[in-house]
Amino acid sequence: MATPKREGSLEAATRHPLDWKNPEFYNEDAVLKEMERVFDLCHGCRRCVSLCNSFPTLFDLVDNSASMEVDGVKKEDYWQVVDHCYLCDLCYMTKCPYTPPHEWNIDFPHLMLRAKAVHFKQNGASMRDKLLTSTDLVGSLAGIPVVSTVVNSLNQNASFRKGLAKVGIHPKAIVPAYHSKSARQRLKSEQTLDPSVASPAGRTTGKAAIFTTCYGNRNAPDTVADLLKVFEHNEIPVSWLAKEQCCGMPKLELGDLEAVAAAKAANIPQMLAMIEQGWDIVAPIPSCVLMFKQELPLMFPDDEDVKTVKQRIFDPFEYLMLRHKEGKLNTEFKQSLGKVAYHTACHLRVQNIGYKTRELLELVPETKVELLERCSGHDGTYAVKAEFHEISMKICRPIVNKVKQSKPDYYGSDCPMAGEQIENGLDEAAPAATHPLTMLRIAYGL
Repeated sequence: MATPKREGSLEAATRHPLDWKNPEFYNEDAVLKEMERVFDLCHGCRRCVSLCNSFPTLFDLVDNSASMEVDGVKKEDYWQVVDHCYLCDLCYMTKCPYTPPHEWNIDFPHLMLRAKAVHFKQNGASMRDKLLTSTDLVGSLAGIPVVSTVVNSLNQNASFRKGLAKVGIHPKAIVPAYHSKSARQRLKSEQTLDPSVASPAGRTTGKAAIFTTCYGNRNAPDTVADLLKVFEHNEIPVSWLAKEQCCGMPKLELGDLEAVAAAKAANIPQMLAMIEQGWDIVAPIPSCVLMFKQELPLMFPDDEDVKTVKQRIFDPFEYLMLRHKEGKLNTEFKQSLGKVAYHTACHLRVQNIGYKTRELLELVPETKVELLERCSGHDGTYAVKAEFHEISMKICRPIVNKVKQSKPDYYGSDCPMAGEQIENGLDEAAPAATHPLTMLRIAYGL
């Protein structure tokens, strides 16, 4: 039986490095034993029941067992809880009172990650999951001219989508469009500011190298273009990395930690080269920023290069607001945004930088921003999978309802996939989601 609930730690939560290179990390019996311990404590608390579907799944398993305690749940059923965790980190960062340094030492997301890593090492991944997480490969193939047109057309075709359902892709899930002209190609063709005009402010050097990310590069190049326009309007010279690949977040969520390490080995030297030349790194996708701010530092705690990148990578709105503190933000806005329903992505919230996007948008005259803090349930791959899509839309429903009630002039999220998830829950006549960077460009009249 779970220990009676007690007061949580009053100290700030801290995370232990991920001991993923230790062979004991992959000991299934040890993982199951730790899951039983943590599940027992979670069952006695139930504070996280409103987050993802991992917790309702766990509590249903307990409540439907013979003993109505965790000891009555079959160990093989633990994996159902693992499958529903998409590592949003909200339970750790916003709900759980028993995170380290509390003596109960609960880090639910990292326990689920360890379980995923054990499962991946023992069983690998399905062809569907390999493809969904091989974002660079899929993007480069689907982005070939002509091929992108065909792929995008097929993804909008009801008959084709029914066929995809047979391989585990839900027919009603939004599948992102692919662009033949990537964000990196666009960046290289743009006339950019001379780096010598860079003006340091606070922690920023005043010139930013964009890590376009696999999603920004092939699926959302317009958002990257808006980032470029907004930064240069603020007299911030922009450049890009000589080479880049996926940050590794999709593979992390799959439990393929060796693939994460390979992505790190490819990206960190490129970022470090720009940092050594005086550039900061900015990425438009919150999950990718989080990868370098949190996940890689926890996987490679002794790597000095990883530590350097951690200190010099920024969310775009974080970067702009750091400069605003020093009077370096252009506040000459040309157009009001009216009412904005702004969803703050989970992987942005857990960066602990505050609501910088909201703060900046509220600087636009005659603009009112409504903050939507619930998880969208998308996760990049979770929402497109046949077995999880309906659940993901249920998780998103409170946000969708808020947007419907608010009737905003604009709505959107720092995570473009979350924005599409919200859009998917609205009526077909509803306008498309707008990324906050696009909103800012509009406000500037660019």
